[in-house]
Amino acid sequence: MSAVRAIVFAYHDVGVRCLKTLLSAKIEVPLVVTVRDDPKENRWYASVADTAAEYGLPVAMPSDAERPDFVERIAQLDPDFIFSFYYRSMLGAPILRSARQGALNMHGSLLPQYRGRAPVNWAILNGELQTGATLHYMVERADAGDIVDQLAVPILQDDDAREVFVKVTAAAEIVLARSLPGLLAGNAPRRPQPLEPGQYFGRRRPEDGRIDWSQPAGRIHDLVRAVAPPFPGAFTEVDGRQWWIHRTRMEPKMITPSGRARLFGAQGVCYAACRDGGVLRILAAATADGPVALPEMAHELETRPAALA
Repeated sequence: MSAVRAIVFAYHDVGVRCLKTLLSAKIEVPLVVTVRDDPKENRWYASVADTAAEYGLPVAMPSDAERPDFVERIAQLDPDFIFSFYYRSMLGAPILRSARQGALNMHGSLLPQYRGRAPVNWAILNGELQTGATLHYMVERADAGDIVDQLAVPILQDDDAREVFVKVTAAAEIVLARSLPGLLAGNAPRRPQPLEPGQYFGRRRPEDGRIDWSQPAGRIHDLVRAVAPPFPGAFTEVDGRQWWIHRTRMEPKMITPSGRARLFGAQGVCYAACRDGGVLRILAAATADGPVALPEMAHELETRPAALA
């Protein structure tokens, strides 16, 4: 019996762990297509290209995939499956059709929720209590194909995006490993997705991290968590200087709501008083010069609070 063959389009930690899951299942991978790292980007995650090299697997880049003969190359490899694991581009119909037993994607949410880009960041930003990983068949519409399996993971109240992404990566590995026997046997479940309005989300940009102090404290806390390093970060202005606020915590006590948000200090701790009366403890912040010495700043703010626009 010939080995099952799968062509893998992958990037990021999910790409590495799912590629290794296929290899552990003795699936032959004749080609890995991954994304060339952007030297301007802070790459904090594992490299699919490096992993493929460790296993001696042929690697192609998106520039190769744009060649007119690339679809023919895929067809000649005669794949049983095509898998996409956090690959950064949608795959066209000719590529999807080249897989005899199906083309599947691993998405970092509980579909149909948070279809599209940056699902982990959006889920945290919207205050969700859980997210997860979903394995689904690919169609020409983004994240819209039949669901094979999914696994939920919790989002704790102070989890940031990196911490949640670690959980989602583990969930993706589990989902793929337990789905492979059914996929190989041809009897994996297929559950159609109800495509609900308002569940498609787009790419986030660094400028989307600007803090709107008219929002409730909980919403601001969620923004900080959603874009905390290694993502670009939430930012504001304090006395004319840009601050990136990297970590906050909701204080249990409310204060009297005010028409203005302000930064104040007490007992060596910096706090942000939000307009709704919620208070955030500032646990980590930075300026262009480096980390803010928060205990010293708190001492200054005890006598001279700073307005937050």
